[in-house]
Amino acid sequence: MDISVVIPLLNEDESLQELHDWIAKVMQSNRYLYEIIFIDDGSTDRSWNVIEKLSQENKSVKGIRFQKNYGKSQALDAGFELAQGAVVITMDADLQDNPDEIPELYDLIFKEDFDLISGWKKKRYDNVITKNIPSKLFNAAARKTSGLKLHDFNCGLKAYKNIVIKTVKVSGEMHRYIPVLAKNEGFTKIGEKVVQHQARKYGVTKFGMERFVNGFLDLITISFLSKFGKRPMHFFGLWGTFMFLFGTISAFYIGIIKLYKLYKGTSAILVTNNPWFYIALTSMILGTLLFLSGFIGELIIKSKDNVKHYTIKEKLNS
Repeated sequence: MDISVVIPLLNEDESLQELHDWIAKVMQSNRYLYEIIFIDDGSTDRSWNVIEKLSQENKSVKGIRFQKNYGKSQALDAGFELAQGAVVITMDADLQDNPDEIPELYDLIFKEDFDLISGWKKKRYDNVITKNIPSKLFNAAARKTSGLKLHDFNCGLKAYKNIVIKTVKVSGEMHRYIPVLAKNEGFTKIGEKVVQHQARKYGVTKFGMERFVNGFLDLITISFLSKFGKRPMHFFGLWGTFMFLFGTISAFYIGIIKLYKLYKGTSAILVTNNPWFYIALTSMILGTLLFLSGFIGELIIKSKDNVKHYTIKEKLNS
């Protein structure tokens, strides 16, 4: 199979038929073997009914229905697990991503051997204050932190080699950082393509300003995980050892000074009245806790299973 199109959605019943027809037209005109995977992330409208109808009319349409709303990352993860195409393309279901971009994205992956191509909505039709400006700030921070020179990390229109989406595990709200996750797994040929952004035709956006706050928090998380996620002892153990040694040396110093003054017969305050005693004690306790955190982190990594944090209610044509 040439292409898998993975489409996570939430309450997009008005746009699904039009989106399907548009994708099918592009695929047929280019003679691609394809599948369209719709992941219904707990919709409360008629989205699943539309997907059922589409799957009956077109056997290339597959559907996954979640028991409830779990989030875009979990929806993408379920779609990636099902995808069989040599090239996997993700797009949003609100018609703001243009299916006419698919052939060029496919060629960049299949013919030019890129591991991942991220879309760049250079010209946007979103609100400047609530979306465009925060998005620019967010992307600048992501570039600085990750080292990837991408302009639009959060663009839903991306293309991947199949091996990339089978290797990368998307959880939490890490869908924004799939290029970073891919880079951390050794897929370094990551490119960017300017894509057409279209004004929303139906419904309302599912994301508010809080997504940028969450995005920055996730950026901090993934920055840490990319460096120490597979070796937490290198971070916690190092700082734990440093703090414990600092506390121990300080405690010995306080004790030696006390004994020296007693030996000389000079006045000396009680050790418990010395503020350095409490600093040393706190450092030793924190150092021990940090070291244990690193040790427990190592045990968790070595024993963890890949648990799916979502429940699938139904599947179609899988």
